[in-house]
Amino acid sequence: MSGAQETPRVSGAQEAPRVSGAQETPRVGGAQETPRVSGAQGLEARGIVIRADGKLLVDGVDCSVAPGSLTALIGPNGAGKSTLLRALAAVDKPDAGEVDFAGASLAALPRRERARVVALVEQDASTELPLTVASVVALGRTPHLSVWEGMDATSIAAVDAAIEAVGIGDLKARDFTTLSGGERQRVLLAKAIAQRPALLLLDEPTNHLDIGAQLATLAHLGRIAASGTTVLAALHDLNLAAAWCDSVIVVAHGRVVASGPVGTTLTPQLIREVYGVDATVLEHPTTGKPVIAFSELGS
Repeated sequence: MSGAQETPRVSGAQEAPRVSGAQETPRVGGAQETPRVSGAQGLEARGIVIRADGKLLVDGVDCSVAPGSLTALIGPNGAGKSTLLRALAAVDKPDAGEVDFAGASLAALPRRERARVVALVEQDASTELPLTVASVVALGRTPHLSVWEGMDATSIAAVDAAIEAVGIGDLKARDFTTLSGGERQRVLLAKAIAQRPALLLLDEPTNHLDIGAQLATLAHLGRIAASGTTVLAALHDLNLAAAWCDSVIVVAHGRVVASGPVGTTLTPQLIREVYGVDATVLEHPTTGKPVIAFSELGS
């Protein structure tokens, strides 16, 4: 990852770190798929303000995610991560601010066209309809098909590839409503992968997953980013963020307090200020990535 010596940007507008090796890989798809977005512009948010029931949830957030990067959105519970993700995906309209992707306003795109560009995987997004796992994953292809069009060869291949990538082939015929929380999470990730978006946003994609599934999920998100997709994932586990992500955006009390490359941003001082714990940052003996050990303040 390039830019490892950059100083993290604190508050205000952040410049997205450059990620090396983000060359585009042609997408497998039919004529109805939106071409992969090229160029140097990724996700840019400016002055995002969100209020609910008179409470300020997101307070003037500026943030950037470099194209073809895997970026972690981190912060304590209640920091505004989920709320911010929904605004970045143009699912919810902020009270103020703008969100652009590849130089175009996401909110200005027609809903169907926007669904071809951006996918959001939420923690609790599910269906109680008696659909099979394969049918749920196939819903990801909806933006690419006309109203009366059935699944074509491209869509069938996309669904099969997504199911294989997430490792849920043994669940294809299962009723989605009978799955565990971790299994549902993997199915929803496969649905988003089948959608083949240029921008993939995820809210706690490792929630409910065991350690092996967590590592496999982050590894696959890294491969998706390496293919040219811009990926932003809200994560609770700072060690997962440190091990797998190119950069981090740190939020607290509805504001971005720092952003930049993982190695220079996740410092003991920042962790102490944001999470209220002491931290020792070590180096993984095999990967060389940061490993963070936590303890209570003053212990």
